[in-house]
This record gives sequence, C-alpha cells and structure tokens, in this order.
Amino acid sequence: MEDDRTTVNHRGSDQSPPLPSQSHHEHTTACVNCGGPTSFPPPPSWSDNSPPPFYRPIRAPAINLPPNNNAQQTIILTPVPQAQKVSVVSPPYHFQTPTKMIHSDDDIRRFRDSATSKNYIGFVVALSESMRGRKISDPCHMSPVITSIVSILQTLIQFVDEIPPLQQSARYGNLAYRDWHSRMTENADSLTLQFLPADLNSATVELTPYFTDSFGNSSRIDYGTGHETNFAAWLYCLARLGIITEEDYQGVVSRVFVKYLELMRMLQLVYSLEPAGSHGVWGLDDYHFLPFIFGSSQLIDHRHMKPKSIHNEDILDNFSKEYLYLSCISFVKKVKKGPFAEHSPLLDDISGVPNWNKVNSGLLKMYKVEVMEKVPIMQHFLFGWLIKWE
Repeated sequence: MEDDRTTVNHRGSDQSPPLPSQSHHEHTTACVNCGGPTSFPPPPSWSDNSPPPFYRPIRAPAINLPPNNNAQQTIILTPVPQAQKVSVVSPPYHFQTPTKMIHSDDDIRRFRDSATSKNYIGFVVALSESMRGRKISDPCHMSPVITSIVSILQTLIQFVDEIPPLQQSARYGNLAYRDWHSRMTENADSLTLQFLPADLNSATVELTPYFTDSFGNSSRIDYGTGHETNFAAWLYCLARLGIITEEDYQGVVSRVFVKYLELMRMLQLVYSLEPAGSHGVWGLDDYHFLPFIFGSSQLIDHRHMKPKSIHNEDILDNFSKEYLYLSCISFVKKVKKGPFAEHSPLLDDISGVPNWNKVNSGLLKMYKVEVMEKVPIMQHFLFGWLIKWE
C-alpha cells in the first residue's frame, strides 16, 4: 500500500491531496482489492472547480448557504416601511399589457427609489396594519368585490378537486398542475369580469397577467414569493382602480388572502410544486412571506401569546385557524420533518424576539430587502399603466 500512495502523489507534486471523503477512492493503476493491473486507465481527479456529483445541489437556486452577513446588515439599517394611501387613477384610462422591466441591480435600484415601489410597499404595510390585534374570524366589511374575489378563489380550489394528480415517481412537479394552470388561465378574464364595473372591463388586459402569474409557473411547476408578490400586485391594481378601498383592507387579508393561502397550500400539496428559488433552510419559508407579516401584526400586544409561543403545540393546535403566523408555523411543522431549529433556523431565531411589534417591523424590512430588492424575484415582476416603470 506504501507503493500505491507513492504512485498517487507522483501524479503532480503541486497537486493538493485528495479530500478526506474521497481518500478511499484514490485513483491508481492497481486494483485496490487484489493489487493486480486494472483494465482501464484511472479517471481524472476531482478538482475544486468540479467537485464529486454528490456535492452538487439537485437544484441550482436552492443552495443551503448560511445567511449573508452583508444582507443582514442591510436589513438592520433599512428604515421600517410606512403605510401609504394608494393613489387612485382617474379617466382617461390607458390600460396596457404589462411587461418585465427588471434585469439588473441597476434596475432594482431604480425601482427601489421610485414612487411606485414606495406606494406598493405602503399598500402592503396598510394591509398589515388593518389586521393589528384582530383574529381571522373577526367581523369585517364585506363588499361585493371581496365576496366575489373569495368566490373566484373557491372556483380555483374546485378546479383542483376536478383535476387529480397523476401517478408519477418524481418528488416535485406533478404534470397535472399544467392542466390546472391552463384551465385557470383560460378562465382568468371571465372570472375578473365578474366584479369589474362596465367602464373598467378593458382593464383585464392589464389585470389578467398579474392574476395568472399569482399561482406558480406552469413550465417549471414551481411557486415562490415572486408569485405571491404578483397576487399582492393584482390586489394593489384593484386598489389603484378604486375597486378595493381602505374599508376593505381587513377583508382583503382575513377573507381574500386567507382563501388564497388555502388554495396555494392545496396546490403545493396536491401537485408537489417545487419551491421557486428557495434559500433552503436559511429562508423564512419555502413558499410564502406575506402571511408572516400579516400574522405578526395580528399578534401585536396580545396578552398571552409571544413569539416564543410557536413552540407550544397546544397553542398551535388551538389558535392556528385564527392567526396567520401560527397557521404558517403549523403548516411548516406538518410538511417538514426533524427538529424545528434545524429545518427552519430563521423562524426559530425570530421566536427569540421579545415582542410581535419587533417581529412585524423586522419582517417588513426583510420583505423590502429580500423580496422587493432581489433580481431573481423581481425580474418576473410586471409593469404597465397601473404599476408604472419610472
């Protein structure tokens, strides 16, 4: 065996020794079992640039890297976004098919500094504040528009029941999802016209692309915070048109968004949607962000439940139907195995924050930095007449 080691080392005096995990597979011209000559020459050694296959992530975007300290510092230094009134458009209308405009960090900086970006995030903050101290089941203003949107989402849930998943071996991406997505897309215009006033029927050219991109990607069969942001942008467009008013905001979250979350969880489980661009264990959640913001707002100043209460199974069992944050935690624990601190370290860290007010403000800052200012997510965001590229 001494000769074998000498043979390996003489292949290049400046070559670094093999990794420990590879040492039992050193490439020699002799059989490691009997010592006889081998039939074929040894394969080339692994290099740092091309590690063994089992070191390569299955899906490129989902690399489990630890949190980036620079990103953490950026979040800390970011001011807490403030609520803004949505500026309602007036005739004449110039609806247009929205397009993608963000392709680089320069585009992100341009968008970040725009009035459009600030007004959109201000809308998200206003939705969050509308749920402060309120349970999901609390009475709220139910306008015909809110009722109609909830009915539309229920129709999409019914589509899932009518299109069962196919039997296949792949862990992610059931092909039946494409059938569901096609049916949703085909019906998008007619569903939207159910609640649009007659003088705004032409708005479907701009509204429908946001709507159809709110439920995942049919090619990749995945879903992530970018799609969730498109749904929020669709709601923002309705607010820009004056169809949704501030009086509706509580219903937008406690009725519309809760129903949307029910639909998305069904799609994720039934069709095994892959997390789009997931950060692995170092992300907040594989699929969602906004329900954590809205849910933390619900719990601000709660007399009994603190951020650390997420570790109490009785609290999760009894209150997850009333509080979005607890609902999200309960769902994570349902679909992920192993210790919570290992599969969801960021959520575990947040449970150590002293109060929900700090959790809510921190999540709003994180949403701005980690979602609204990231090219891989925002490159799919759409801009038209209602959401302008400035």
